[in-house]
Amino acid sequence: MRSRTVQPVRRYEEKVKKEKKIQYFDYNLLVVIIFLICFGLVMLYSTSAYSAQIAFGDSMHYFSRQAIITALSFVGMIGISRVDYHFYAPFAVQIYGLAFLLMALVQTPLGVEVNGAKRWLPLPLGFSFQPSEVAKIAIILFIPYLICQMGEKKARSRDGILRLLAYGGIAAAAVLFLTENLSTAIIVMSITIILIFVVYPDTKPFVKLLIAGAILVGAAVTFFSVYFKNSDNFRLRRVLVWLQPEAHADAGGYQVMQGLYAIGSGGFFGKGLGNSTQKLGVIPEVQNDMILSIICEELGVFGAIIVVVLFGILIYRLMFIARNAPDLYGSLIATGILAHIALQVTLNVAVVTNLIPTTGVTLPFISYGGTSILFLLIEMGIALSVSRSIKLSDT
Repeated sequence: MRSRTVQPVRRYEEKVKKEKKIQYFDYNLLVVIIFLICFGLVMLYSTSAYSAQIAFGDSMHYFSRQAIITALSFVGMIGISRVDYHFYAPFAVQIYGLAFLLMALVQTPLGVEVNGAKRWLPLPLGFSFQPSEVAKIAIILFIPYLICQMGEKKARSRDGILRLLAYGGIAAAAVLFLTENLSTAIIVMSITIILIFVVYPDTKPFVKLLIAGAILVGAAVTFFSVYFKNSDNFRLRRVLVWLQPEAHADAGGYQVMQGLYAIGSGGFFGKGLGNSTQKLGVIPEVQNDMILSIICEELGVFGAIIVVVLFGILIYRLMFIARNAPDLYGSLIATGILAHIALQVTLNVAVVTNLIPTTGVTLPFISYGGTSILFLLIEMGIALSVSRSIKLSDT
């Protein structure tokens, strides 16, 4: 009688110990991505219809191109989400090298120059491709691979950190000198530093580095503004324009000033969707990095808050995936994607509000740019793939 009672209890205990695991998929992240894509397409059409009609005789020009690329990229994202993210580890070095090769091609006769910047490679059907976007995803896959290859202990050592910084610095330098894209170079290097920060146990060196960097930047800005007022260097001119946009309205400050006018005229609830006046040829290339100013004009501060909240939810979901990934490689990949999105959103908002000099950073999922949306959705597909590997207890 006693044995009959003990056996079911033991079986129950063994069943509890062997909890059933269920596969997780971050549908919350997927929904936020869809919201951002749809919102971005609506705002892109509202922002670009007038300029597209004037330039191409078709108000749907920018919208239709972006919609086609977005639809194809979304399908690709779903496919990538079903691929085990460990698949990319053996090819991380090759992807890193491919980024250099593609950026080097920009300096050949194949390179396409747009608005004075030579950063693109031509594609069929009138499309173009920006190789510097490959550098972002290359560093997101390559640095975590290096950290896992070295092991956490070695990666935290002085030699390990210097090695990681060297690879990130080389990639950032290639972006800067091969594609003349300072903003992307900053993002690539910042992603590297953030990934090192995640694996390094002590935060004090990073705080000191941040303070020292802020002091150095402040001193450099003051020095340049005093001694290089008449410089012909376009990057120094951007700093001068940033400091005094009103005084340089005819030499770079015009776009910034008009963007600020658009933000101020929108008030809290805006003029209404489609009712912007600053988009009517006043702000140059408004569908690109200045699209947030039109969002503020048409939807007001309330609309801008909604955008920031959506990005906040997106970043939170990526943080959830990074914290719950089953291994270090998946966690670091999700962290790298999170860092990219957070950095790009922060830089774009700072540029539009004139908190930093203009850098040409687009607003993810919303600004016009086929290469940008393609690689953003590739990154989201990889993040969703990491989320699939998370196992939850069925309790």
